[in-house]
Amino acid sequence: MSAAPSVAFKVLTAEQMGELQRDKVFLGAPIDLTDGYIHLSTAGQVTETVDKHFAGQSGLHVAAVDLAVLGNAVKWEPSRGGQLFPHIYAPLPLNAVLAYGPLERDADGSVLLP
Repeated sequence: MSAAPSVAFKVLTAEQMGELQRDKVFLGAPIDLTDGYIHLSTAGQVTETVDKHFAGQSGLHVAAVDLAVLGNAVKWEPSRGGQLFPHIYAPLPLNAVLAYGPLERDADGSVLLP
């Protein structure tokens, strides 16, 4: 079994990105608050996440999250199609964010990662 990735990605609206920058912490999107954890995606999952959950939205941002900083707050759990997704059972502090930027896609439609 391969090791879990050490970096995962959070897709944020412009308002949510502003909250993270201003407050130095992100408490979660409405779906995160409802589910009780912050949803993240791996590099291989983020394009499908954007296509499925953010279709037609503009002004999106992608944040690269250092999972080691979050320690035991990260749980890998099955979701879409049985794939394991990283979920954060705590707020996301800005100091766990390695990089962030506007969501952009390459020529084949894949999300470019910060």
